[in-house]
Amino acid sequence: MNPFATFALIAALGKNFDLAKLRYGRIIILSDADSDGHHIATLLMTFIYRHMPGLITSGRVFLAQPPLYRIDLGKETYWALDDGHRDRLLKLHANGRSHPEITRFKGLGEMMPKVLWETTMNPRTRRLLKVEINDQIITDRVINELMGKDPSARFRFIMERAEEAEELDV
Repeated sequence: MNPFATFALIAALGKNFDLAKLRYGRIIILSDADSDGHHIATLLMTFIYRHMPGLITSGRVFLAQPPLYRIDLGKETYWALDDGHRDRLLKLHANGRSHPEITRFKGLGEMMPKVLWETTMNPRTRRLLKVEINDQIITDRVINELMGKDPSARFRFIMERAEEAEELDV
């Protein structure tokens, strides 16, 4: 992870991490809706899990859910989080009379500020996922295997699940 991003995160939260003295009530991780963005969010969550686990256990870490697609059907606009969501929206709303116009965002920087505000940042309309740990032992094992220094565990994980991959977002 970028050391400057790590420094900025620590500076924003307070250099001597103390839940009682946090400068902010929540941490919302906002990254692109594609695989690169998911990777960045994973790195940030791993850092928080390893160095500031109290943020997660106290329910203060969230993932923002920006759209990956904009779907225009006639005069209606829909926002899809991923390919599956896009397909469900098309099935539900496409009526055959109008041809859907689908835009895939390459990243948050490609969105107009008003669109980013309405879909991802506005507290009334945004979608957030709370980061939770359901099983501490399993979570710790997975983090250590997949985010640790030994690449063989990651390789094994990928090889065991390669058949499950339908599409890759590259």
